[in-house]
Amino acid sequence: MAIVVAMSLPACKSAKLSEADAQLARGEFNDASKTYRKIYNRLTKREDRPLRGEVAYKLATCYRRLNQASRASAAYQNAIRYEYPDSMAFYWLGRSLQMEGKYPQAATAYRTFLEWQPDNLLAKEGLKGALKADADKKNKKTSRYVVKNAKLFNSRRADFAPMFLDKSLDQIYFTSTNEKSKGDNKSEITGMKKSDIWFSKKNERGEWERPEPAGGELNSEMDEGIVSFSPDGQTMYLTMARRSETSNTSVEIFTSKRSDATWSAPVKFEIIPDTLSAMGHPAVSPDGKFLYFSSDMPGGFGGKDIWRINLNERAGSLENMGPQINTPGDEMFPYMRTDSLMYFSSDGHPGLGGLDIFKARLNTTGDFWSVEAMPAPVNSSADDFGITFGAGESGYFSSNRGDGRGYDHIFSFELPELKITISGWVVDKDDEPVPNAVIRIVGDDGSNQKAIGKDDGSFKFNLERGVKYVMLAGAPGYLNVKQEFESDSEEADADYAVDFVLAAINKPQVVENIFYDFDKATLRPESKEALDEMARMLADNPNVTIEMSSHTDRHGSDRYNESLSDRRAKSVVDYLIAAGVDPKRLTWKGYGESRPKKVTKRINKEFPQFEEGTELTEDYILTLDPEQQDIADQINRRTEFEVTSTNYDVW
Repeated sequence: MAIVVAMSLPACKSAKLSEADAQLARGEFNDASKTYRKIYNRLTKREDRPLRGEVAYKLATCYRRLNQASRASAAYQNAIRYEYPDSMAFYWLGRSLQMEGKYPQAATAYRTFLEWQPDNLLAKEGLKGALKADADKKNKKTSRYVVKNAKLFNSRRADFAPMFLDKSLDQIYFTSTNEKSKGDNKSEITGMKKSDIWFSKKNERGEWERPEPAGGELNSEMDEGIVSFSPDGQTMYLTMARRSETSNTSVEIFTSKRSDATWSAPVKFEIIPDTLSAMGHPAVSPDGKFLYFSSDMPGGFGGKDIWRINLNERAGSLENMGPQINTPGDEMFPYMRTDSLMYFSSDGHPGLGGLDIFKARLNTTGDFWSVEAMPAPVNSSADDFGITFGAGESGYFSSNRGDGRGYDHIFSFELPELKITISGWVVDKDDEPVPNAVIRIVGDDGSNQKAIGKDDGSFKFNLERGVKYVMLAGAPGYLNVKQEFESDSEEADADYAVDFVLAAINKPQVVENIFYDFDKATLRPESKEALDEMARMLADNPNVTIEMSSHTDRHGSDRYNESLSDRRAKSVVDYLIAAGVDPKRLTWKGYGESRPKKVTKRINKEFPQFEEGTELTEDYILTLDPEQQDIADQINRRTEFEVTSTNYDVW
């Protein structure tokens, strides 16, 4: 990241070690890396090995601060090979390997470091993050977020820290070190032009226009960037780094006022009278009450912490955001989406590598922040930071992923809405569509939907993830049918299918899967599911009364068949009464073989050899071959119910 991210400053030319050390001390990482490289290449004698280890370690530090992870890893390994006497080499090697996505190797380096410093919290968190990232990588665990390079905003240098001007979301500002930035001198820290503030706006078609420098007196030959705005978009808070000839100038927060499309010259925003501490990365709360920022001022938890100050009552309102947010590492780039939902970047919480973006939610009592990492692909093994939200779960953030030079770029992100639906058909027991059926679906999340089925019996509803639903379908002339359903909690699109089979009121309805012992009226255990469903149907239609009927095939005497079928029908009624159905709603009758079945559309679909509308009488059956006779007899052996009234008074 550029100077405004690094929070330190520039100057150098000679290849002497003292000069390189001075460059490093001033934070001139680009220039220092070139100087150390020249020194390292000169140290070829055996007696130079200890010095070579020292130079390799310092060179690695420069590469690490320039976000060049692969170069940093190689240099730290050289320092270790030359026995540089500082265990921190293993810690920083772990950090650099983790940024490369080499998680098993990073874990090994962290474990080695922890042998020297077993209580080091940052190493413990780094190891935890590396192990989790490796497991997620092996399991191909990722989220539904869609991340894309926002190419229009990006140059061939570093572009980062996007921020919308206001709620209209039609202007976006960001920091850039592109070649058109002001000034002629390159930064001694990054080797790029010093950063300026750029912006893009949407045209009348809602498309982003090519970025241009922010107008007015905002940009200078120094570093400006990382901005936030008051809710009305009229005041900009920005980070600036002012160069002093005699000392390193810490980054500070400034303000600028907007007039039409131009911005005034920045004015320093006084927080505390401290010229040594860095203060940057301002973020205004949505209500304009607080300014959040990152600083290494005394009183924190180590590294850079996130603080806030009341913009209306500055005196005495300075507040560290506490140990749930801040760690011994660096916490930077705060962004307040709401007053109780913060996003920030950290290398102290367990993550995938480098800076990761974290989401912190304040509980209802206002005394605890719960922190969780944003999932991949928003986070990566590289630095990920500077997030801003637009409409819904979409927006922009910065990352140096995929750039070997360590340059940052702006990426868009979007979490597509889950498309969870349930669809199906409402048909009658003969498989004919029931047009204009009414389908209701009620969820335990309080949702209540109603739809009218199409003429072909089809319907479709949108659902929410992980909700239990009760569905009810009905139509004039049919009994209602209820079903229960729970949508999966998995983060994935899904289309569930459920069909409703409605029983017509005006004709007998076969109850499938009712089985008796041979030549007996005793119900077999496998009949239980169908009978329990019948009991539920009667509970869903409390105003109907029915007659249960049983039918036999043509074999046996009429008297015997009527007696057997009567006893079988009574067995079903007895079961339903035991299941809680009011006996007054039930009658039964055995019809023996006196009512042969007429072939319906459903029966014809299953047995196309029997033409629809054919009555399976004994005379007809005798014209068939033996195998077909058995099938026809099987169809005639059935249990049915028929609605006898629809106005039973449940009271």
